[in-house]
Amino acid sequence: MILINLLPHREAARKARKEAFHVMLGLAALAGLAVGAVIYLGFQARIETQQERNQFLRSQIQALDVQIKEIANIEQEIASLTARQKAVEDLQADRNLPVHLLNELTKALPAGVYITSLRQENQAVTLQGVAQSNERISELLRNLAENTPWLSRPDLSEIVAGNVALGPRDNRRVANFNLRVRLVRASEVQAAAAPAKP
Repeated sequence: MILINLLPHREAARKARKEAFHVMLGLAALAGLAVGAVIYLGFQARIETQQERNQFLRSQIQALDVQIKEIANIEQEIASLTARQKAVEDLQADRNLPVHLLNELTKALPAGVYITSLRQENQAVTLQGVAQSNERISELLRNLAENTPWLSRPDLSEIVAGNVALGPRDNRRVANFNLRVRLVRASEVQAAAAPAKP
């Protein structure tokens, strides 16, 4: 016997497929939401972990900044103390400079040259004097430039011809001069002498 179904089976099949599609669509949406939520929570956990690391790094950077400021202050204090120490050492070493200056001038002055005025400002020494001739002044300049470690860079400012009265009727022509020379510090003399020793 042959059975014939007269019910609208196509509509029922279509309805069943539609319901299955909606169920599958709902399940896919739920699965997508679940995957999205897992991914979101994973990223959120990573962000929180990174923010904690960043906060830790900020706190460490602040601690290091405080230490850097302390180190900078200590370096400034060290530089200040070093400068003071150098100033005291320079003063200690330079206390004999006037003695060296006068000693070297007496050695460098040739016969016929006389110093009438001597003035020192820091390391610069200004000499005024009288010489019997220009050749004597040249000899003085050579002596100051080459024969003394304590004086350097002699610079002749001017030579003016003049007369000196030796007696009531005896006048002699002389050369009045102004001269500048640099007084060398004791530390510079020691530094210049150190390479010459070996």
